[in-house]
Formats: sequence, structure tokens, C-alpha cells
Amino acid sequence: MRTVFVFPGTGREETAALLDRHLPRSGGTWVVPDVLYAHIDDEPAGLLFGDWEPEEVARIDAALGRHPDWALQVDVSRRVEGPAELLPLLALLLEHDGVAADDHSPHAWTLREIEAGTVVDGLRFLGSRAGEDSSDEGPR
Repeated sequence: MRTVFVFPGTGREETAALLDRHLPRSGGTWVVPDVLYAHIDDEPAGLLFGDWEPEEVARIDAALGRHPDWALQVDVSRRVEGPAELLPLLALLLEHDGVAADDHSPHAWTLREIEAGTVVDGLRFLGSRAGEDSSDEGPR
């Protein structure tokens, strides 16, 4: 699994309602079988930034202009490339504002950057290198 944290510009309840309209839910997890599994993590429970480096949290804070206290954690199967399968979900969640963070780069990705295949420090969203097919991903 690869992990993406999505910090939408909308509120937690609005985000959950949006996900409920578009994805099946099993307990607290929204699912696209064999593709992705998503749930809300929150900071008050101590789960959201528990294993993040301080500079990674600072980048998210700077990109959002605030410190978020929750995010949608999306676990993406390695059976799929990732960016293409995630784009419809990211378009819903980041349509108005917000950023996403993947586990391959320290960059806070906007929807426009993800859609455009923007390269930052030699990487695209979800860790594919410029000129490389994202299906060749592996731990970096």
C-alpha cells in the first residue's frame, strides 16, 4: 500500500457527506475494492501527525495557511498505478482548495499540480520520477 493524506478545503462533516455520496462505506472506511481504502484521521486522537517529521507538518501548515486537525488518509493498492485511479477522488476533495501529501515526497500537492503531472524535485505525485511510468514505483 501507498499512503496519501488529503487535507480538503471543506469541513470534516461536508467531506464525509461528499464521500458518502460517491463511495461505499464499510464502518468508518470508504472503499473502492482493490484500489483504495480511506478513513478520517484526526490530531486530537494523536493519530494524524504521530510519525511525521516537524518540517513535513510545517509544509502542510504553510500550504494550507493553517494547522489542520484532521485529514483523509487514503491507502492505495500497489496493484494499480495510483494517480489515475485517485484523480476522481482528489478532484472531488480538492475542488475548492486544499492539498494532498504522498509518502514519496515532502511536497504539498495541489489538485492542479496533480492533474498537470507537475514535477517537483524530480518527482510527480505518488512518487513517479519524471519520464518514468508510475507503475514502476517502489519504496524510495
